[in-house]
Amino acid sequence: MKIFSACLATETNTFSPIPTGINDFTQVRPTDIANGNASFDEIPPLGLWEKMARSRGDEFVFSLFAFAQPSGLTTRTTYERLRDELLDSLRAEMPVDIVLLNLHGAMVADGYEDCEGDIIEQVRAIVGQDVVIAVELDLHCHLSEKMVSTADLMITYKEYPHVDINARAEELFDLAIAIQQKKIQPTMVLYDCRMMGMYPTNTAAMRRFIHVMTAAEQQDAVLSVSFGHGFPFGDVPDAGGKMLVVTDNNPALAQKIAQSLGQQIFALREQINFPCLPLDEALSQANTLSIDSQKPIVVADQSDNPGGGAPGDATYTLAWLLKHQIQNVGMAIFYDPQVIKLALAVGEGSRLTIRFGGKLGPTSGDPLDLEVTVIAIQRDYQHRFPQIDLETSKESDPVYWPIGDVVALHCQGIDILVGSKRAQCFSPCIFSDLGINPKEKSLLIVKSAQHFYGAFAPIASDVIYMAAPGAVPPMMQQIPYQRMRTDNKYPWVDNPFV
Repeated sequence: MKIFSACLATETNTFSPIPTGINDFTQVRPTDIANGNASFDEIPPLGLWEKMARSRGDEFVFSLFAFAQPSGLTTRTTYERLRDELLDSLRAEMPVDIVLLNLHGAMVADGYEDCEGDIIEQVRAIVGQDVVIAVELDLHCHLSEKMVSTADLMITYKEYPHVDINARAEELFDLAIAIQQKKIQPTMVLYDCRMMGMYPTNTAAMRRFIHVMTAAEQQDAVLSVSFGHGFPFGDVPDAGGKMLVVTDNNPALAQKIAQSLGQQIFALREQINFPCLPLDEALSQANTLSIDSQKPIVVADQSDNPGGGAPGDATYTLAWLLKHQIQNVGMAIFYDPQVIKLALAVGEGSRLTIRFGGKLGPTSGDPLDLEVTVIAIQRDYQHRFPQIDLETSKESDPVYWPIGDVVALHCQGIDILVGSKRAQCFSPCIFSDLGINPKEKSLLIVKSAQHFYGAFAPIASDVIYMAAPGAVPPMMQQIPYQRMRTDNKYPWVDNPFV
């Protein structure tokens, strides 16, 4: 078979003031692979698909890998340029048997509220009805009827943090082969769960529900079950939690299971959101717990999570720690490229007077005037996102995120990690890589909503989720939606089904 693959993905925070342009996308093309400037290992899951195709003796065509950190609207010219490059390469490679797409599901561009639906629709127009289009999506996606009606198969991650990217990619590949071989005939059904929230899958209730989903997949004629959580910071009509069920030529069964599972997850709506605390309560509790703890207390600064499109330069938490003279703290990852330039200029061991953070808008707080010591520098740092299975604690196939230059600053008992590119904090390895032992800290403050959990939880005595002021508040009612309806969704309506 001839398998065509591509990735065009970003997660769009439509409330963010930071536009996403062409230079914000990490881009890899076939020439980069051929010239040794990049490898398939650096572009998951396309690298996995390449290995699976090669092991079968299939022809694998890689077109484009373009990925941008979550931010604001993608500019129209950027989206159309990358989309059209993907489509032109597909035309040039025709005929193909299978198209494998790695998309996010929550990409929004100027003039395009459903980028993924647009991409899939245009791919279908090129390849016709006999070619299989299979799509892997992030679970923080806006599942739309256009996507369902034009693709043959879509599968989302089941886990948040996303530790099952490769597992879902393998599942998608195998099912796409079976579809093309006429062994199965997929039918996809969406069920609107009428809810919006953020649902970490490490909680007991969500772990049980994931087991329910996987059990449903063991039924005859059921091919795949996905729960698209939705992306709370994307204000589009298709936003919200939805159940996606794929069966083998059995739409009635797909509808039945989708509705049943959708109603089950809705019944859990009050149990599965993050247990967030306001800033003062969260930090006071963390400080108290740390007094008698032999391990660090980890606090997630969710409202300034760059992984949700936040600037990453909010100073509220640091200001509180300084005011209360809290010692032995590690914080990561602030975004302040001007401070990076100053630190690089003076070098390790030097002292600096800086105006820190608070630069990218009113949700970032006030800049802080600080006296700091530069304790470590890493150029062109690759931050590791370890895929740690929550059931077995085993790590496999880490993903490396280029976050530019990173410096460690020390200020009044606090070690502050700063990057030249926006990125959330995935792993405590960023501390140890800069000579700081994270296990010896009393508090670790991470700018992340949940992806930190797999790597930080094993070294923590407690994890606290904090709803500080910021650009991506984890409280849904604080988000000023205009395009997504809230009159038919929880938590704005307690039960929209009655």
